[in-house]
Amino acid sequence: MASKMIKEFKEFAMKGNMVDLAIGVIVGGAFGKVVTSIVNDVVMPPIGLLLGKVNFSDLFISLDGNHYPTLADAKKASAATLNYGLFINTLLDFLIVSFVIFITVKQLNRLRKKQEEKPDPKKETKECPECLSDIPKLAVRCKYCTAYVESANEVTPRTMN
Repeated sequence: MASKMIKEFKEFAMKGNMVDLAIGVIVGGAFGKVVTSIVNDVVMPPIGLLLGKVNFSDLFISLDGNHYPTLADAKKASAATLNYGLFINTLLDFLIVSFVIFITVKQLNRLRKKQEEKPDPKKETKECPECLSDIPKLAVRCKYCTAYVESANEVTPRTMN
């Protein structure tokens, strides 16, 4: 019974969609770390400098009424804090990731739409006037009744000798 369950799990785990999902999660996690680094190390320092040398990660409100110079000091004292600076960083992370995903999905949809707009002439069909079957548009003979088809509406009847 256990070996059957293990076999079923292997089949489930090795399906193409499951592997694709796992790869997506791993790449997404790595992408999230890159965006977090961009926000914390590239975007926020200039914004903090423009706002008067503010370090956003140290913006907090102590809920016990005491004043602590940094968030690390408040945590050392086990004080409850409202960390709105860290929330701002996380919100910027979210906005950047959301925007990148939006742009990516928009481009993918645009590419899919272009592919759908280009009909494959080999896959376009017309109706055979003799037997009313769908046949390829480029065909000159119906594959069902073997009638010659010159255009979508004209059929050259077979000659019976």
